[in-house]
Parts: sequence; structure tokens; C-alpha cells
Amino acid sequence: MLITSHGHSEFYLESADGFRLLTDPYDAHVGYAMGRYPADAVTVSHGHGDHNFTAKALGAPAIIDSEGVWRITPDVTVTALPSCHDDAGGAKRGPNLIMKIALEGLTLVHLGDQGCPLTDRQISALGQVDVLMVPVGGYYTIDAAQALDACLALRPRVIVPMHYKTSVNSDWPITDEKPFLRLLGCEKLQPMPLLRITKGDLSEQPPVALLEARP
Repeated sequence: MLITSHGHSEFYLESADGFRLLTDPYDAHVGYAMGRYPADAVTVSHGHGDHNFTAKALGAPAIIDSEGVWRITPDVTVTALPSCHDDAGGAKRGPNLIMKIALEGLTLVHLGDQGCPLTDRQISALGQVDVLMVPVGGYYTIDAAQALDACLALRPRVIVPMHYKTSVNSDWPITDEKPFLRLLGCEKLQPMPLLRITKGDLSEQPPVALLEARP
């Protein structure tokens, strides 16, 4: 499987057999490059424009934007778990969906705009996580310390930070990735163009993958 970051919380997952999944597609106001991508499925964690611009997906993909278990193909399942976009039960910014993606024998979890600590029920439902895409910038989402707590609770094989400040969104009231990387003891980590991963090479993967935003 290839995992490419387009920036913010948008990732493009491509399996060896050609299945393509797009996560949390952003609209033009976010500032990153606006591409269009063939997709078999699109996950949407919540209804804000920086996460739900499904028009950039080409074809007729399954749009996963509500709670439940979605069996896209016999080999691809997405479980959307309810959570909150804030620390007030959704009263400030509304609901959020955590996406658990079973693809190519791997379990990938995209936390969307998780705004509060994970509950015991959510941790149990997510189970063993191979790749965790976790917001780390704070303000709109959990911050670096809370992201670390999520990682310690889920114990993913590979951590992929997302939703942090860059030169593209420098006026946003969030932090960059450095506080989170510092907590992990890898503040000098260099960005990677993409992550190539299979079930068989999990033990050879880096524990943290900082992905460049690529159109």
C-alpha cells in the first residue's frame, strides 16, 4: 500500500490491487494544492469545508460520512465511530467520526478532528492499530500532549501526524508538528515523500512517519 499526504488531514491510500481511498478532502480555502483523484471510497470525518470537499474525488466513490460499518468490497471495510470535535460533547464544533479502515490486511485509523481524549469504548473498538493518522496541532483538535496520550492508548505500529501548522496555513491558531515530535523524542525527524507499507514489512517501518504534502 502507498500512503500519500496532500496536506492537512487529506491522505490518499492506494492498495496493491488498485483500490483507492481518499480521507477528509479539503476545499480551496485551506491553501494546499487542489488536485482531483480517482477514488473508490472517500471518508469524511465531519461536515466542515476543510474535511468534506468530496467533489475532488473522481469517479463514483462510496462516501463514508456517517456512523456504521461500511463494507466497500469483500476485502475493504471502514468502520466509522462517533466522537466529538471538541471537549464539550460537540457543543462547540459538533460531532466527529473516527475512521477505522481495514485495507490490504492492515488496520489504519484516521482520527479526523478528534477534539477530546479517546474513551475506553473507542479504544476497545479500534483494537490493534497498524497506522494511526493523528491530529497534533491543537485548538480545533487535540494538542500534542493529548495526541501522545492517544498514541500510548492505541499503540500503533506507525504514527502519522496531521492537522498542524505549516507555511501554507501559518495564520491558523494551531501549532506546528514540532511539539508532538519533541514529546516522541524525534524532533529532528525528516519528512518522507510517501509511506510504502505492507502487512509483511510492518516491523521494518519507522515508528513515526512525517509525510510531505504532495499534490
